[in-house]
Amino acid sequence: MAITKDMLIGELLRENPEKAEVLMRFGMGCIGCPSAQMESLEQAAQVHGIDLDELLKALNE
Repeated sequence: MAITKDMLIGELLRENPEKAEVLMRFGMGCIGCPSAQMESLEQAAQVHGIDLDELLKALNE
């Protein structure tokens, strides 16, 4: 299943726990905090100033 910008971080990590390393590499250090569980990848990228296309590319490798 492809990882998309609309996926919630919590959902992504429940289905693909190994992707936490990718998120951390991109500077998303608070992936375990409650708000991250209800935040989409697009929202998180915007908040953290991360290039969404690059993040999605890395997550889908």
